[in-house]
Amino acid sequence: MKIIILAGGLGKRLWPISREINPKSLLKVYKEKSILQNVSEMALEITAAKNIITVSNVKTIQESKIQLSKTDKNLRIISEPMQKNTAAAIASALTYIKSKRDETVVILPVDFTVKNKEILKEAIEEMVKLASTGNIIALGVKPKYAEVGYGYIKTGKEFKSGKLIEKFIEKPDYEKALEYSKSGDYYWNCGIYAAKVSVLLEALEKNMPDLIKNFSKEMFDDKLRINYKYYENLESVSIDYAIIEKVKNLVMVELKTNWSDCGSWQAMYDCGEKDKNGNVIQGNVLVENVKNSFVYSSKELVCVSDVDNKLIVETEDALLVADKSSIKEMNNLLSEIKKRNRKVLETHKTVIKPWGYYTILNIGEGWLTKIISVSAGQRLSLQSHNYRSEHWVILEGIATVKTDEKELKLHKGQSVDIPIKSKHALANDEQRELKILEVQKGEYISEDDIIRYEDKYGRV
Repeated sequence: MKIIILAGGLGKRLWPISREINPKSLLKVYKEKSILQNVSEMALEITAAKNIITVSNVKTIQESKIQLSKTDKNLRIISEPMQKNTAAAIASALTYIKSKRDETVVILPVDFTVKNKEILKEAIEEMVKLASTGNIIALGVKPKYAEVGYGYIKTGKEFKSGKLIEKFIEKPDYEKALEYSKSGDYYWNCGIYAAKVSVLLEALEKNMPDLIKNFSKEMFDDKLRINYKYYENLESVSIDYAIIEKVKNLVMVELKTNWSDCGSWQAMYDCGEKDKNGNVIQGNVLVENVKNSFVYSSKELVCVSDVDNKLIVETEDALLVADKSSIKEMNNLLSEIKKRNRKVLETHKTVIKPWGYYTILNIGEGWLTKIISVSAGQRLSLQSHNYRSEHWVILEGIATVKTDEKELKLHKGQSVDIPIKSKHALANDEQRELKILEVQKGEYISEDDIIRYEDKYGRV
């Protein structure tokens, strides 16, 4: 048995803490564990690390690798060159797994949690047994209430230890969801599937032939990175639309424990540990006469008084306030934000990197300022920029700076200019933190204007 973990999504419904460069899968919402680490630990209770493949994307691959290595250093991760939805992610993982032995695979979304992991393990083991019949097996759970944010499964006759699936229903309106929740034939779709590799590949070849016609093991390099050419012309399609809603050989196994999709704010509230007033409080928060609310602070003190059923989320550059029960989808809000300020969808002001972090101070037309903090003994990649120059001022510590063929030791108060297209590197060879002020100037200011030549973290 193999397990495929899908960790390449953006998590738009969890904005503003989820961004393109720091998506939901990397968020530490389980005390000191991220969503990715949580589902990886669940997978490790089912099978060994060598049988688990995580699929992420190029924007988040380094942080994903760091988090997975803390869970189990033997966990492997495939890096997609761009996001093309779950059908492409699963097809690439199946291509990597495919061998003479026709194994059964279990597909896990990254953003879920369960109350009883042992019951989950038992349900997945039952799915794997049923998959030997040549069917695709889905995991369903009885609805606890009328939820319009989940997909539903309508079941029919019993089939061995499961039930035959008559149809899938995408997110219904409230009246339909209420009807489904009272019926004994409808279940929430957990988005967890099991099937033989050959069954899934055959379904993809029949229903989405253009998706995988050029896929082969040659698409991966030795670090499991997928070459851009295999993805650039792919259609962006979910696995549900690609095959699950089209094939006939579908069976559902019931999960008999509490399950939550942690991909929305309502779900985050449902998953969270609540105080005596029904509040989920995270971070630097002070509340008075507050009930049934989710209040989150990333840094600043957030004080809330005399509210009920509210969602309040503070980050360095955005504040979200909403009625908790009404904010199921955020598409309209995010579309408007995209028109006004695209940057707050892409990245936080403070971005954690393998060598330390940086914090954006200000942005203007053709310029940007940031504080860069390099941890003791760490270094940035040897790189260059095609569209911007940089000016560094040392604020704390001692910087080792390489520019083209020169190497400098700079102390507090000293500075250096980095011209456009100059190869340069920054290192902290000391046993204390290094902080510098960076001023970027140019016609195009973006994190993707980086060409790497050498990098200790494997990002070349």
